[in-house]
Amino acid sequence: MKIKFIIYVIIFVISISVISFQFFSNDKFENTDQLPNEINKSKLDITSLFNIYGFEDQYQIINGKKTWNNVKFELNPKNDELYEKLLYSPTEKTVVIYPIFTSLAYSEPGFYTYYRGECGEECLILEIQKESPLNFFSSGNGFQVLKLLEYESITDIELDQNPDILKQYKKVILLHNEYVTKKEFNAITNHPNVVYLYPNALYAEIIVDYNNNSMTLHRGHNFPESQIRNGFDWEFDNSPMEYNVDCIDMGFDRIDNGWMLNCYPERAIHQSKVLLEMIKNF
Repeated sequence: MKIKFIIYVIIFVISISVISFQFFSNDKFENTDQLPNEINKSKLDITSLFNIYGFEDQYQIINGKKTWNNVKFELNPKNDELYEKLLYSPTEKTVVIYPIFTSLAYSEPGFYTYYRGECGEECLILEIQKESPLNFFSSGNGFQVLKLLEYESITDIELDQNPDILKQYKKVILLHNEYVTKKEFNAITNHPNVVYLYPNALYAEIIVDYNNNSMTLHRGHNFPESQIRNGFDWEFDNSPMEYNVDCIDMGFDRIDNGWMLNCYPERAIHQSKVLLEMIKNF
């Protein structure tokens, strides 16, 4: 009986592997230059304003739904007329903040390895990577979409080193910039027109040492004491809304220096014309 069960398990695993291979190899694709694992590139059947490509095994199940990591977005020629209405114009003087520090925090081993109790405080000191890639947890979809629509961007490293740079812009678009320095926090919260596109931004304070090329968690996210949530004690912290990833009742709330979205729009941002229009028109 035990042997028969093992045989059934082996057959089941082989069957699933074959189905998975067929799913990712049915179509032929073009324009695969500069993409990793091109042999596994597969156009995803997702309703979107853009063409989306995914890679085999690079997804997670979040809230019961398959959520792809490291996807590649491309403009869809069928939507050129729409893009013309959504494209960024330099006269708008808007900038998007690329969240390198948050991306690093979510790397492994990193801050979340520590939070899970799998390593000590040594995991709260990370080497800075100036080209750290973004994923679902660091708003990778959002950045790609806004970049395709030709928005200007700076990294949070640039912002930390030159906080006055935001004074050049009429509008600042914040992504999931969860981990920021005190200089960043002050520059962003003192700007008069910020679109807080992702909940849970400005949540934990880090200290950056550019001589040692490192970033260290200083305060927030239950550190150094368990009762500490927001590291800046920020009154407008909307972190609970980050768990609303479906964005069914999507909307913006007004705060002192801008607008905050009430859901985590990593799926919605490439599907919602209304959301992209609002971002442009704020």
